[in-house]
Amino acid sequence: MTGTDAPAWQQCGHLDAGERCRGHRAGSYTACLAHLDSAERAAYLATLTPGADLDHRGTPFTQSLLDELLAPLRDPGSGRARVGGASFDEVRFTGDAELQGIDFGGFCSFSSAVFGGGVYVHDVHVGGDLRLGAAQVAGDVWLDDTDVDGDAWFYETRIKGTLRFHVREVGRGAMFKGMTCGDAYFSGVRTCGVASFEGAVVDGEAAFDGAVFEEGADFQRVRIAGRACFDGARFHRGAAGFGGADIGGDVLFAEARFAAEATFDGAAIGGDLSFSGARLEAGVGFRRAVFRRTARIGPLVCPGRVDFSDAVFEAAVTLEAAAREVRCRRTRWASTAALRLRYAGVDLSDAVLEFPMSVVGRPRPFVSPEGEVIAEPGLVDSRVRVTSVKGVDAAHLVLADVDLTGCLFVEAVHLDQLRLEGRCLLSSPPVGLRWTRRRTLAEEHHWRATRYGDGWTSAPPGVETPEPAVLAPVYRQLRKALEDGRNEPGAADFYYGEMEMRRHDTAASRGERTLLRLYWALSGYGLRAGRALTWLILAMTATVLAMMLWGLPRADPEPVSAGTVDGRRVTLTTKKPEPVNPEGPYAKRLSTARFEKSVRVVANSVIFRASGQDLTTIGTYVEMTARLVEPALLGLAVLAVRSRVKR
Repeated sequence: MTGTDAPAWQQCGHLDAGERCRGHRAGSYTACLAHLDSAERAAYLATLTPGADLDHRGTPFTQSLLDELLAPLRDPGSGRARVGGASFDEVRFTGDAELQGIDFGGFCSFSSAVFGGGVYVHDVHVGGDLRLGAAQVAGDVWLDDTDVDGDAWFYETRIKGTLRFHVREVGRGAMFKGMTCGDAYFSGVRTCGVASFEGAVVDGEAAFDGAVFEEGADFQRVRIAGRACFDGARFHRGAAGFGGADIGGDVLFAEARFAAEATFDGAAIGGDLSFSGARLEAGVGFRRAVFRRTARIGPLVCPGRVDFSDAVFEAAVTLEAAAREVRCRRTRWASTAALRLRYAGVDLSDAVLEFPMSVVGRPRPFVSPEGEVIAEPGLVDSRVRVTSVKGVDAAHLVLADVDLTGCLFVEAVHLDQLRLEGRCLLSSPPVGLRWTRRRTLAEEHHWRATRYGDGWTSAPPGVETPEPAVLAPVYRQLRKALEDGRNEPGAADFYYGEMEMRRHDTAASRGERTLLRLYWALSGYGLRAGRALTWLILAMTATVLAMMLWGLPRADPEPVSAGTVDGRRVTLTTKKPEPVNPEGPYAKRLSTARFEKSVRVVANSVIFRASGQDLTTIGTYVEMTARLVEPALLGLAVLAVRSRVKR
């Protein structure tokens, strides 16, 4: 209501410079309390007794006039003023206003009031609602040692100075929606209903340390230019909502308690975000939040989900959290970032990394600034599990001491520049002779589960199962990443996975797949020394048997010399007969002597040396074949051993 609107009460008849006073008439008089003459005012005040209702809406007040009004309402014994309901809406107060030692049995309303100075309330009890909505205060507003049984209304109040709301308890809700002030202090206040600060503007800092919000608190779209302190605050039952809030300084929640979810969706935070010793019973969400100059977040302990999806980090940040899940889908990191995590499953799907970022599994609990270990209730699985890097440019990503058994890599780019440090676990094939022990990707598990079933892990609901043609380049890039990091043994497993996917790629030519099958069967793609050595032993055994049965002649042929004598000139010619094929039963050919000769021939064939043994025609071809096959098998075995020990 503006000053030109007719008030909703009986208006004072006093004219000042041609403008009628808006004050409510005092009792049966035609003027308001301020414009009664001394005799009329004394007569009116004489009618007041402790516990009386007061209605002086629109009346111009000074401190002396207020004291004069309260004097007849004070109890002679206690000196406290007792008022029923009090309506001071639209009053115009010159200078400071002080209310001390007053008990309001009903409501106390200063809605749309204008104070030329500050408002100081001390040792006051309000039995109903306290209303200061749409009021304008040129100075501070202090409420000390005060209790409000009903609601506290500061809706759209304009305070140029500091608001010190040290009310012990608000019996129902507290409404500060749209309020503006300099600094704001709500330390230790207890609000039994919902506390709403939606759209409030604090030009300085705000303190809610030790405050208790029984039904939650709404800080949606609040603007705080400085820091906001919630150390030791309690948010019972209802949620704590900071969606769209804009806080220019640090936000402190040390030792705070959240019984329900805390949300910072769309908030803008200019400083650090501390949760040291805070206890969150549910999750906390920072979706679409903007962290302008935030250097540190945490330590944050949460048995639920911590969600940074679509958030933007504009400065270098260190995040410390122990949570069931840390979700960073489509999060943008515009500077360096270090994630120090415990227990969490980390989802980095489609995150944008413009600078180096590390995700590290922390083995030790976090500690408070005082050096005390921070408890981690509700968290049992100590592994830090990276569940997805899909859509991530991994050129700046470092993963250290994390579990990658369920991580999705398909659709990530620059995986060849990904750095895996410390002990990064990957899933293994099912136990059994059929499957080679190696490190595999979760997506290979998903694909094999569709073909082989038991033992392989199926894809979670909503996750597509890629084909081998898609997985082969993923393995290839990860192999290169480990090779560049001088981790040849680890790279060998990824090479094996790459070859497996190529072997199962139905789009590849039949010849290529046949060659890969042969390579796999003989030596596990040059990575399984035991398999190559087994084939080598079998080949050598077969060669030895072939030599004993058909390759060695019946007897070693002796050289024969023949010559002519012509005067003094002697000519000699030495000839060696062709070896005679062995005859007789096979059992007789398997003698110790023939075995020793066969072993010598085969051993020399493995190392490309001539044995010097006379062989039959069959034996010659057997030796030629052995000298081609067996050294190759030996080379594959050596290659497999080298791939496991090279650094």
